[in-house]
Amino acid sequence: MTDDLLTAGDVAARLRATPRFVRRLVAERRIAYVKVGRFVRFEPAAVAAYIEANRVVPTSRAELRRQFGAVA
Repeated sequence: MTDDLLTAGDVAARLRATPRFVRRLVAERRIAYVKVGRFVRFEPAAVAAYIEANRVVPTSRAELRRQFGAVA
């Protein structure tokens, strides 16, 4: 079962971030994780969910003007 779980290093590589950033996500409870003894492991689906939850959709200037109106 632990073969399909990812380490913090694996998650950092997928996110193109540092392992310290992944540890901070865990400390702030911003990503789902599994404790295996004293080790922290991540399910691939949890990493994908984190990425999807933090996706930012680009917006054009015209769309912003429609939403907020022209500011003088």
